[in-house]
Amino acid sequence: MNEAAPNQATQAHQPEAPKNETSLPAPAAPGRSKRVFSLALALCLALGGGAYWYKTYGPGAKAAAPNQARKLPVAVAEAKTQDVEVFLTGLGTVSPLNSVTIKSRVDGQLMQVLFREGQQVKAGDLLLVIDPRPFQVQLAQAEGQLKRDMALLENARLDLRRYNDLIAQGAIARQQYDTQQSLVHQYEGAVATDKATADNARLQITYCRITAPTSGQVGMRLVDPGNMVRASDTAGLLVLNQISPINVSFTLPEDQLPRVLAKLRAGEKLRVDAYDREQVKKLAQGELASLDNQIDTTTGTVRLKAVFANTGPELYPNQFVNAKLLLEVMKDAVVIPASAVQRGQQGAYVYVLSAEGTVALRQVSVGEAANGMSAVLSGLTPGEKVVVDGADRLRDGAAVEVKERGAKPADAAAAAQNATSQNATSPNAISPAETAATTSAATNATMQSPAPPAPSKAESKPEAKPNAKPEAKNEARHEAPKASAGKPDAPRQGSGGIAKPEAVKALTGQPTAQSVGQSAGEKPQPEKTARPKPDRTLVYKPEAPGQTNSQTSATTGATTTATTSATTSVTSDAAASAKP
Repeated sequence: MNEAAPNQATQAHQPEAPKNETSLPAPAAPGRSKRVFSLALALCLALGGGAYWYKTYGPGAKAAAPNQARKLPVAVAEAKTQDVEVFLTGLGTVSPLNSVTIKSRVDGQLMQVLFREGQQVKAGDLLLVIDPRPFQVQLAQAEGQLKRDMALLENARLDLRRYNDLIAQGAIARQQYDTQQSLVHQYEGAVATDKATADNARLQITYCRITAPTSGQVGMRLVDPGNMVRASDTAGLLVLNQISPINVSFTLPEDQLPRVLAKLRAGEKLRVDAYDREQVKKLAQGELASLDNQIDTTTGTVRLKAVFANTGPELYPNQFVNAKLLLEVMKDAVVIPASAVQRGQQGAYVYVLSAEGTVALRQVSVGEAANGMSAVLSGLTPGEKVVVDGADRLRDGAAVEVKERGAKPADAAAAAQNATSQNATSPNAISPAETAATTSAATNATMQSPAPPAPSKAESKPEAKPNAKPEAKNEARHEAPKASAGKPDAPRQGSGGIAKPEAVKALTGQPTAQSVGQSAGEKPQPEKTARPKPDRTLVYKPEAPGQTNSQTSATTGATTTATTSATTSVTSDAAASAKP
């Protein structure tokens, strides 16, 4: 009984409406409006889906298909005449014309290094110096021994001349003469040995000065000055490569060998071009020098060698290149892009564009291909247009629509910018602000919240006190309609309020009563509305006895506020519609 007392007191103190005013119907329940809106939305979606299916997959689509043939978009290119260079391509490796690993021919200490790493040197330039002093001592010893043996030889020759005179007189025996003659020969051999020893010492001194055997580029030094070097060292002191001119060794399939041999036997000089790994940049141009005398059985290829001047140098030893051998040049050949040539069971064919906008399948004989262009030997004449893009979907006699090849992104961006500027300057264009305002007004006018908002802490706190007087609470509730009656155009969120007049004008295109008065120069007057009679049917009943006092007070306050706001909004809408 205590829980229902505030509701009864509230109903007793509310004023009654005048008798001459028309009673207004009770607002519709929020749950029912939501269900009606959901059913209408589902019906619209079902109708739209059915219409789309009928036009796309139904009888409507089948009836429209025979009337209009679909044109396939393709890109075309014109056949033209030009000279075609026939190349044979193979993988190649750059190798120096001469490569020398310089080693020491004597044992000794490395004294000087007279070159910079990577330097270009000429034949005969001094590169390294080894300590020559041990060999100079050996030379001095050999020269001293030579002088001694030459003196003995001279004395033995004088004795032999004396013995020759005595043997003629019969003064000495023949044996003594022969012995002296043998001694002279021994001294002559000793002198020859001494000379060879001296020459060997001089040669060792020469070996202490290491010079470049050929012109070329030196690499990194392998031994630093001050180290002992020996003739038995296998690594050597440095590597010298002759890179100008330079060789390129490459391979070709054995099936191409007869064509190459025929050109060489005819005395023609075949040009060889060296390209980088991607076959985009041409590095150097040379000439075919020789080919191997046998075919590699493991790979089925033959090895060839070309010589390049390499004055740059453009090529470097052990560099990987793509070698292209120019075999012949086809004069005034009919060429088309290689992408236009299709392959089938009957051979190569192309799609030729006709004047009627259709394509015709034509068999062609294709020759050599170079730089993305294929030479057509027969089946095509210059000036005809062939399909180069989109041929995989074509059939003989199909209708096509020609499009430009390689459309630039800048053109599409410019077209989009022009379209945007035209829309902005058009008088019928709708600005983003108007679109946002229309959308907001439609949302406020049509969407309603099914449940009233929960009361705030400030509203529910006084009602939760048991000592508060019912009269104070009733006076506060009666003041709420007065405050809202002065602003009939302000909708309440979640209370079923109407949209503002500006929003209604934007949606329906009809001026409201307030806007008509303002356009005529009259001052806007506040609208007088009848004091609403509260709908007693919407007052919530008290909850179960187990509910707490605070929950009961909050529910009662929220119910009363929602009822008063809904009644006030409906009354304001009716009053605004009744004005002329």
